[in-house]
Amino acid sequence: MITISLCMIVRNEELVLGRCLDSVKDLVDEIIIVDTGSTDCTKEIAAKYTNHLFHFDWIDDFSAARNYSFSHATQDYILWLDADDWLQQNDLERFKTLKETLDPNVDSVCMDYYTGFDALGKPTAVIKRNRLVKRSRQFQWHDPVHEHLVVGGNVIFSDIAVSHGRVHTNNKRNMLIYQGMLGKGETLSNRQLLHYAMELFANGYYEKAIEIYQTIIDDSTGYFENKLESCDRIAYCYRELGNKEQELQFLLKTFKYDIPRADYVCRIAYFYQENGDFVKAKNWYELAIRLEKPKNRLFGVNNVAWTWFPHLQLAVCYGKLGQLEQAYERNEIAFSYAPNDPNILNNKKLLEQLLKK
Repeated sequence: MITISLCMIVRNEELVLGRCLDSVKDLVDEIIIVDTGSTDCTKEIAAKYTNHLFHFDWIDDFSAARNYSFSHATQDYILWLDADDWLQQNDLERFKTLKETLDPNVDSVCMDYYTGFDALGKPTAVIKRNRLVKRSRQFQWHDPVHEHLVVGGNVIFSDIAVSHGRVHTNNKRNMLIYQGMLGKGETLSNRQLLHYAMELFANGYYEKAIEIYQTIIDDSTGYFENKLESCDRIAYCYRELGNKEQELQFLLKTFKYDIPRADYVCRIAYFYQENGDFVKAKNWYELAIRLEKPKNRLFGVNNVAWTWFPHLQLAVCYGKLGQLEQAYERNEIAFSYAPNDPNILNNKKLLEQLLKK
């Protein structure tokens, strides 16, 4: 059976660190925590779980801190987590099984990362992360912010998920790091530009974000996933700016770079739904439910677009068109995905009353 070092970097995480460590303390063989300048009780909490507590002077570089944490690992594999991550019980049990059965020739295990949940606790947003890596391969982190771990060799995909629940955030911190890099004359890569634009959007600088996203789209050498993401984000920017027609145009532009995806198709449908064109909205939602959800996709997946959301909205559209039986049928499908959702339950009750009449 393999052994595992947990490596973390933390700062002022007293609200969540205990939850994270409690969820994995029985899984890992070693806990290494690197503090980058906490002023709360983070270090005291960490000391309850490990003697391997180190300090790293913060230099606006997350990769440097993570690589420093990896340098202290001594076990076969390294698991990395953020303080506001945790393992739910079913994922912990699956992880224990993985630990007992993992082929030591595996270099990295890619796992799901739940970054959003609905009101009932079901994951709505899922991305992939290389989460467990072989220490002897000495994989390194890259980029000062929105850092990523570059791996190679024998990579396998697992259905184990790490859950993420952000408690606090510094919205301007990442944006300022990018601006500091630009101020030093550094050239941002396409990946860095993409994340810089995201930070601009998060802070309300929509026009500047659009400008950067457009440069990514115009780059003939750029990766198609980055172009897709840029079209999607520009659409969000125009929505915030109140320009719905441009929002629609950039959602449609996603078809230039890949086959239709339910995420974008549902948003196009919702555009028509908001404008009262329920026939067009219905047809777009019908397209969304016919699309096959891709497997082992490394970029993010909006689960609601591939499950209950288009069915629920179809119930609304059919209802507006006076087609109550079709509305009830779609609501029942949505109900099968989310039987405790109050909106779906209310629809069910209302439609049953109307159909009786």
